Order: sequence, then structure tokens, then C-alpha cells
Amino acid sequence: MKIIKEKLENNLFLIAVHRGSSMGNVVENTIPAFHAGVQSGSDILEIDIIRSTDGKFYIFHDGNEKRLLGLDRNIKTMDSSEIDSCNYRNNNGTVVNVKVEKLEDVLNAFKGDILINLDRSWEYWDTLLPFLDQFNMEDQILLKSPVQKSWLNVLDAHQVKYSFIPIIKNLSDIEEMESYKNINMIGMEIIAEDQESPFFRDETIKTIKDKDLLIWINAIRLDDQNILYAGFDDDASIMKGKEHGWQKLVDKGADMIQTDWPSLLYNYREKLKLTK
Repeated sequence: MKIIKEKLENNLFLIAVHRGSSMGNVVENTIPAFHAGVQSGSDILEIDIIRSTDGKFYIFHDGNEKRLLGLDRNIKTMDSSEIDSCNYRNNNGTVVNVKVEKLEDVLNAFKGDILINLDRSWEYWDTLLPFLDQFNMEDQILLKSPVQKSWLNVLDAHQVKYSFIPIIKNLSDIEEMESYKNINMIGMEIIAEDQESPFFRDETIKTIKDKDLLIWINAIRLDDQNILYAGFDDDASIMKGKEHGWQKLVDKGADMIQTDWPSLLYNYREKLKLTK
């Protein structure tokens, strides 16, 4: 939390890069993509976690095996030797000598002051949290999850209190989170399918901020069906103008904005600084 506070003292909001910055020969969710994300002005690296059948942790968003590895098989059904034998396809679809990253390699590569959001890790917290303890990176690591008792109970009971942001889709989720007294909840990720959502209303956001919690909003656009914040996203920012995307998220009080375009958002944040 110390790192987040320090970064927010110097910035209107923090930039979280989705899976790193991948273009050309640089593949998403790899160390080169994370270096590119840092060089593009990101404050937070969002990375996806999977666990092999023999208990090893890797960086990969399952469901993308065909596109990235040429496989018709879920990577979570593979053991570490099978995963280690895979080669990525780059953004041109060409097989390259790039392997699925091990979590420990990424943590060791980015130990310092960059924040690291371990996304999609919640189903492994029983073994992942003890694994993370050995790195002494609790001030850098940020966990998220949907509001589900089975996962939250594990987090609540763990001795090391990693920073946590629940993914909030219903008002009842906020009430549920208030029942956990031993979770280091520092903020909430709010999802608004449209402008009628309670999480698009200023009064709901104020209620969250009044609890001294930060607000995380997604600007990423995964496809045409899944709308994460009422259509105010990366696509709208680039094609229509910032007031149709990122500026609206700033106006809503976002402390952290996740994007696929960190350098563009960074340049916009710098421009906003000059107007203050």
C-alpha cells in the first residue's frame, strides 16, 4: 500500500497495463511485454496466473491456447514438463523461441517499485499465497477476485496481508466484503454494463471512497459483448476522443485505470498534469 500511496501522490491516477504491452515479436504476458509496459509509463503490471497439474505457477490467460500456443487443450490440464515444451506464436502467428513464463522468474525480474496485479489467481490461493511469501513482495503484489466466500476465506485466514481489490458487480458484493475484517482491502474494481448501473452513479462511487477505498475501472475492451464500464473504454478514447473514454473514468474518480494502450494513456495523464 505504501507504493500505491506514493505513486498516487504524484499522479492523478495509476495506469495498469493489461498483460503487458505486446506488439510485433513481443508476446503478451511475457517478461519483454512487461518491460515494454513499464517503458510505456505503466504503474501496475496486470498478469494472469495458472497452475500446472503438478503445482507449478505460470503466467498465462487460459482460453488463449490456440491463438498463442497452437493447442486445442486447456493449459491448466498440463503438467510443467508439457508447458515448458510449448513455444509461443508471436503477433504475426509465427512460432518463436519464447516460452510460457514461470511466475518466480517474473517476480524476480520486477522486484522493486512496480506494482504487480496477479489476476485470475484466486482459485490457487491455498498454495499460491504461501508460495508468494518467500519473495517478500507484499508491498508490490496486488490481488483481485470476484466476491466468493470460498476464495475470500482463504485470503482472510492467510497471515501475510496482501493488498486486495474485490471485483464488484452488485451492491450486495459491497455488503459481503464488509463482513471480512482480516482482509487488506484497499479498493474496489467496479463494473458497469451501462449508464443505468449503480456503479455509474456518483453517489455509489462516493460511498466507496468515503470508506477510504480506491476505485479501479477498466478501460480495456475485450470484445463487442463484454462491456466493463458503460462503453467508456480504450476504443472510444482512441476513435472518438478522450472525453468519450478515459476522461469520463477520471471524472468518475478512478484511482487506477486498466488499459491496453498505456503509452497513450500516459501521455494523456501528462497532458492533464499541465492543466492543473
